[in-house]
Formats: sequence, structure tokens, C-alpha cells
Amino acid sequence: MIEGDEVLDLGSVLRDRYPDLKSAIVAGALQQVGESASEAPRHKLSAITWLPLIPNPDKILCIGLNYETHRKETGRTEVENPTVFARHANSQIGHLANIIRPRVSQDLDFEGEVAVIIGKPGRYISRDAAWDHIAGYSLYNDGSVRDFQRHTHQFHPGKNFPNTGALGPWMVTPDELGDLGKLRLQTRVNGQVVQDALIEQMIFDIPRQIEYCSTFTRLEPGDVIATGTPGGVGAKRNPPLWLKPGDTVEVELDRLGVLRNGVADEG
Repeated sequence: MIEGDEVLDLGSVLRDRYPDLKSAIVAGALQQVGESASEAPRHKLSAITWLPLIPNPDKILCIGLNYETHRKETGRTEVENPTVFARHANSQIGHLANIIRPRVSQDLDFEGEVAVIIGKPGRYISRDAAWDHIAGYSLYNDGSVRDFQRHTHQFHPGKNFPNTGALGPWMVTPDELGDLGKLRLQTRVNGQVVQDALIEQMIFDIPRQIEYCSTFTRLEPGDVIATGTPGGVGAKRNPPLWLKPGDTVEVELDRLGVLRNGVADEG
């Protein structure tokens, strides 16, 4: 739990029952965990190392081409259903960690997104019921190694290099965040705005994503859905804007916060 410039270590109080955020979500115990805040040790935010918000999700589902600006810049045709691909948990990093440019490519791109954290399991979840299956929201930088992504029609290789997908810094529950539609999602590289959109500009909104994904797989507590990125990605700029060592990438959503990561070369 975050309070100002401090973090409350709730895990140290309840570690025998809920060793991490995912276990608390699985147990439906977020309120109980929050009630232990008065007993939790406090640490300065500047003194901690951030892990991915959910280091151990059962699955990470990513929605591609989900803003009209991004669909148009890629030249893709309109589709009736969401484009979905998967990430591996071990491709993730946390807030303030470095995104790693792999030694086999220099075509490293940014993709700022809102992340949905699933709170309740389900198959065939209706759009009307979808909101009840959300534990909270976070931010995702779906870092993409574009030349590997373009090797075939499958996105998978370019989306799963180690240390390229940033998730964090924290989760905000739906009651805290409120209506997402008018919230602004923005990505900045070295302070320059490169992506800027309202959440209501998604082609497939969050309930539709949950409805569709829960049709072909059972959604589990702690699963992550990265809901798509707006136009402005580096690959479609002239000249391309590739991430390089020393860069800083920030993904921000109104009322939620900022996910910030540096960039470094693979050692």
C-alpha cells in the first residue's frame, strides 16, 4: 500500500496467509489486507526495489491494434474481434527497472497501455458482468522488438524477450479510479509526448476484451490483460524512434500514476 512517499509492507504482516498481491486477490482478501495497514512497517519509496505488480500471473493477454490511430498507422484492416497475443511472465520487469535492448536487435519500441488485473475467475463472462471480474488497474509498457515481431505473422517472438514488458507501479481498485473513459493515457520518451489518447477511444472496450478472452480461456485471479496501445509507436515514425540505452520511458494514466523505466543494452 502506498501513502505519500512511503510504502506500507502489508506482506510482512500477513505473509503466512497472503505472501503477495496475487494470493490476496485469489482469496478475495484485498479489504482484509488493507485493514492491516496500521500494523505494517513503513519504508521510503526511494529505498525499495520494485517488482512487476503481478510477478507470477497465470497468463498475460495483450490486445493488439486497439486504438484507431494505431490501427491506421500500421495499415491493418478493421476486424470484428480483438487481436490477442500472449506474454510470458518472465518477460516482465517492474517500475524503475531497465527495459533491456537485446543484443540481436536495435529495433526496440515502446507501447504504453492500461493493464487490467483480473479479480474473479470465469469463462463466458458477459459484458455486463465483466466489471465484477476486475480487481484493479495498472500500467503496462509492452516493449516490442519489432524486427523479430515482423519475422512472421505471429507477434509472439517480438513480444517476449526478457525484461521488455514493464508492469506497475501499483494497482488501483475500480472504486478508487472511477470511470475510465475520460482518463488520458500518455507515453513519454525522455520527456517528449509520443502517445496520447483517452481510454474511451479504444476500439474494443474493456468489457468486450474480458468477454472475448474468457470465451477461449478461463480467466484466473491475477491474470493481466494489457488493453492496447494508441498510435505514435516508434516504428511508425519517420524516421523511426527506437529506444536506446540511457532513454527514459514514462507511461501515465490520470488518477493512477506513472510507470517509469530506463533503457539499457543486454549485458
